Amino acid sequence: MSENTVIKHLKFPVQFDGQKLAHDLSLVLGSEWVPHFNTGGYTGNWNALSLYAKNGDAQHIFVPMADDASITETPLMKNCAYFREVIQTFQFPILSVRLLKLEAGAEIKPHRDHELGYEDNQFRLHIPVVTNPGVEFILDGEELKMLPGECWYANVNFVHSVANRGKEDRVHLVIDGVRNAWSDEWFFAQAPKSRFETEKKEVRSAASILRTIEELKGNPQTAAHPLIALLEEELNGLPKRSSGLDE
Repeated sequence: MSENTVIKHLKFPVQFDGQKLAHDLSLVLGSEWVPHFNTGGYTGNWNALSLYAKNGDAQHIFVPMADDASITETPLMKNCAYFREVIQTFQFPILSVRLLKLEAGAEIKPHRDHELGYEDNQFRLHIPVVTNPGVEFILDGEELKMLPGECWYANVNFVHSVANRGKEDRVHLVIDGVRNAWSDEWFFAQAPKSRFETEKKEVRSAASILRTIEELKGNPQTAAHPLIALLEEELNGLPKRSSGLDE
């Protein structure tokens, strides 16, 4: 099946209360936000707070592995009754729940995330809490206009970027989950199951790529071969799923 047939995004037929979302945000807005570590991947300020995280640590902003049983609420959830109500709407295993804040003037550069489309059995939902007309979320060349209280699925295996060209910060409630029967029913009510399937491409291991690079560099005739740069780029692009924090 052509990759072009894979669903890239969905706006689900659900509308959460924007005022209640903004109220719960106000309860944690003064907390210590954690900046994204990959400073080369964005400009301006891009920060996060975890509401569900490994060991319930609000400062742990990385997405754990799917089999990590230590994912629990963080103390920030104590007074956030509406955030809890929203999260409990979704009857699939939760990997993480974070508030991602892209401050006014900040930009996230074009990138892909690793195996985070529904066809990979793990997926990401966006629920805007506060936003503005100057926010540009571009997914595979298409701009998605996400409004407060809406619920969106974005297949971030495709190249995407975000720019906040407005004068107000943009904050999304971002939920990473694991596919199950409940989510299948929810997703397939919006599009046929076949639209969430794709052919898997073989991914070389880091060890295999390193071995090839070393062999090329070790031969005087190929030490400057342009393939080395391509392999190093591929190696650097191999994601560590447990430490991701991308949109």
